Amino acid sequence: MNFPKFQELVEKRTGFRTMENPMATGEYFSDSCGDMYTYYLKVGPGDVIEDVSYFTTGCGFGTATCSLLVDLALGKTLDAAYAIDDAAIEAELDGYPEKKKDYPGRSIAALRAAIDDFRAKRTAGKISDDMLERARAEAAAARPSTGSGQASGPEQAQGTEVATDDGLVLIKLH
Repeated sequence: MNFPKFQELVEKRTGFRTMENPMATGEYFSDSCGDMYTYYLKVGPGDVIEDVSYFTTGCGFGTATCSLLVDLALGKTLDAAYAIDDAAIEAELDGYPEKKKDYPGRSIAALRAAIDDFRAKRTAGKISDDMLERARAEAAAARPSTGSGQASGPEQAQGTEVATDDGLVLIKLH
């Protein structure tokens, strides 16, 4: 396992935020440990994921896994994101400890639930072509002009307030 990368993922928490007006959401609850994983999506024309974020009550492995999946899914089509598997996530972290091998599957299940939610809403006519165009425009406007196409640092954590006190971290999401 690449421990320095794991630490960086936990510290930066790429994509850790509740999303304002998501087009779709998906959740997974792990009854074995009580962790909850929620993904939020905004999709543009061509079924491209323009914005993806997550919230989890999980530990560092849950946070790192969700952050990896956000990085892998952003900018992909729904089909390509749905096809992301455990092996792809494990490869990004150079493996998982044996007791943590189920974390990629949990995160993937939540993302797939969000994709299924989007598809069901689109089929039912609840998501229009105009909404897809707006999602693309909003995502483009929100991206910093770093050339990478992905937000990082404070820009990606919009709506999240982080404060420290005596070595403890308090995260306010609203």
